[in-house]
Amino acid sequence: MSSSGQITPRRSVPPALAGTVSVFVLVLLMWAEEIVDAFPGVNLDQYGIQPQDPEGLVGIAAAPFLHGGFGHLIANTGAFLVLGCLIAMTTRRFWPVTIGVALVGGFATWLAAAPNTVHIGASGLVYGYAAFLVAWGVFSRRALAIVVAVVVVLMYGGIVVGVLPGQPGISWQGHLFGALAGVLMAWLLRGSGARQRA
Repeated sequence: MSSSGQITPRRSVPPALAGTVSVFVLVLLMWAEEIVDAFPGVNLDQYGIQPQDPEGLVGIAAAPFLHGGFGHLIANTGAFLVLGCLIAMTTRRFWPVTIGVALVGGFATWLAAAPNTVHIGASGLVYGYAAFLVAWGVFSRRALAIVVAVVVVLMYGGIVVGVLPGQPGISWQGHLFGALAGVLMAWLLRGSGARQRA
């Protein structure tokens, strides 16, 4: 019997699968935050984006995890999972898109929204994801990306109403700037997409 060992190559997690895991981890963090926020005396929503207030800049990173109750969170969870997983599986750009949309869209909201308001929720990311997928199909001109763009338009085209002003309690600025940030990220990443399967 030989004493020599055998070395087998380590199996790595496919990038697409790793990306979808990231989507679910973020959703779990959103739910964990909302459960904690439901405890008596806890008010984490105050750490959302507070426009034109230097202390409110922390909300750019925190706002996507903060929601105004479980109804608000449930409304965002489904679209976040679907669109986030589509980005992870078809573009492999989940983290660049997420970080770019959160930072650009969040900062624009901080600059442009009305003072003395607090903006919370993952809907800015949802709008950014939807806009990114549509713009990615246009910029990449790959068959799968175009099909995904059409599906997104058919499934979520109605959310465009959310970027219109005048809706009480709705951060239309967060929606609008999230969507614009999504288009910007698709344009910025278009060159890298030529080297990846879309």
